[in-house]
Amino acid sequence: MRTFEAEDALPRVPLPTLADSCSRFLDWCAPLLTAAERVATRQAVAGFARRGGDGERLHASLVAYDATAGVHSWLDTFWPYRYLGRRDRIALNANFFFLFEESRLGQVDRAAALVEQVVARKLLVDTESLEPAQGRGGPLSMVQWRYLFSSTRIPGVDRDSARTPYSAAHPGPSTARHIVVLLRGNVFRLDVVDPDGRPHTRAEIAAGLRAVQAAAVQGEGVGALTTMARADWARARERLRDHDPANAAALETIESALFCVCLEDEIPSSPLAASDALLAGNSANRWFDTAVSLIVYGDGTAGYNGEHCNLDGTTVIALLDAVLAATADLDPAPAAARVPEFAAVPWVLDEPLRATVTDAAKAFADYAAATATTTVSLDFGSDRAKALGVSPDAFAQLVFQVARRRSTGHVGATYESIATRHFHHGRTEAMRVVTPEIVAFTAAMDDPSVSASARRDALRAAADAHVRRARECQAGQAPEQHLWELQMIATRRGEPSPPLFDSPGWRILRDDHLSTSSVPSPHVRYWGFGSTSTHCVGVGYALMPTRFDLYLSTPRSVAAAMEAFAAELPVAVAEMEALLGEDGDG
Repeated sequence: MRTFEAEDALPRVPLPTLADSCSRFLDWCAPLLTAAERVATRQAVAGFARRGGDGERLHASLVAYDATAGVHSWLDTFWPYRYLGRRDRIALNANFFFLFEESRLGQVDRAAALVEQVVARKLLVDTESLEPAQGRGGPLSMVQWRYLFSSTRIPGVDRDSARTPYSAAHPGPSTARHIVVLLRGNVFRLDVVDPDGRPHTRAEIAAGLRAVQAAAVQGEGVGALTTMARADWARARERLRDHDPANAAALETIESALFCVCLEDEIPSSPLAASDALLAGNSANRWFDTAVSLIVYGDGTAGYNGEHCNLDGTTVIALLDAVLAATADLDPAPAAARVPEFAAVPWVLDEPLRATVTDAAKAFADYAAATATTTVSLDFGSDRAKALGVSPDAFAQLVFQVARRRSTGHVGATYESIATRHFHHGRTEAMRVVTPEIVAFTAAMDDPSVSASARRDALRAAADAHVRRARECQAGQAPEQHLWELQMIATRRGEPSPPLFDSPGWRILRDDHLSTSSVPSPHVRYWGFGSTSTHCVGVGYALMPTRFDLYLSTPRSVAAAMEAFAAELPVAVAEMEALLGEDGDG
């Protein structure tokens, strides 16, 4: 089957009814609210959903949009406004990272091996020779593979845009033959495909990277501009482009490149240091707007940082798993007979522009320093969860809730990303984890009057409730994104936001205390992202058959709460494992 052959046969993302979304919303937010907040939220929902009210009118518009020719999903407009509409910085706040497994290759050889294999996957996509991914029920949407290469976010004052192939402006696959290499604040263009369409060999790419190293002096570090708040970066980009034609050419080179490679002289002192540097490292040596950046350190430690607007973790990890499996046992490349074409990409800056770059770099370094992070590796795995008769993801999320309650005294709103790529152009659905069963279970775990048998029953009830809700999300039956898009329709029309969206339930349900996402991979040590609020812990986790690894991030002002949460995780795992093991399943 060709890469995109199954796409049109996939079922469309279902559009929930207004009544169903309102009912689920009330159910989902109820465990987080006081009695008075529930009453106020029910009143707001009733007003929104009444006959002839805002909800009915806005939902009718969405139904009509979903039926419009050429629209793939009722979420087609939602996704650009959700991701491209955010006005804060995307570096650390939106981009995510993967820290790759260790390698015996040094910096240049590892970078060359990664580049060779990524280019090979790009050419498979171009010819639609890449086998479609399969889920439990059949093929998955492969549309996101079109946005891995030569895909760049372009800043805008009011809203960003995305430059991608397979678009009206750039039809079909990218015809670019180059990548950009960032080193010591410089940008270099390096060809990875020759003029005849032949990909350069690993040895040739390595020779090109060594030539870049030899040519690199300390550069201007213009990539720091991509860490700015989006409107500020848009204005700075305009000044940069208009200042000199060389800058416009440089932007074109970067924004059309297949992907970025960032070479770093430093050697991370630990997996945590490497993870932090991948998420929010040397801004002079990054272009955070690019969909794919491969970052390789002085000792060959490597990872990925990527922009999120058109890509989700499941697509990225499919690319990376294939690349890392193919490069796992390689020896250093032999000497090459030729060096691919390469050239420095020059910038022309005046003092105001240079000051803007310097200020952006300092502001981002300060922002990164104000973020606390840690890694946790737990002695547990998905095989053990299955042996105990419980869903591995439900077990993980229940561990998080027990640890959160013990570290803060209460449960709080928790987001979990649920993949929906089994739908036509499917991406993700927003799951809210806290159910009445979870509230009862976490309370029972710390109530000495509750027997072990009753705690076990509460655990299984909470796990079953989690699975039921996850299946609703997988089926496209979740309220948040539906209601959010109705709110955004009103905003785009210049209408006031309906009162529902100022209700206690809407505000509290979406005020993340934990923001969680799972992307398991045998080739990745840690993966993660920044937190989403002033009191949130971002939890990037991977529950593998024999290991359970997490990367946590939070504002440094509440770092103590994150550290307490991290300390409670292994305790919760041990207690829950013992509890389930007592009933004979383990």
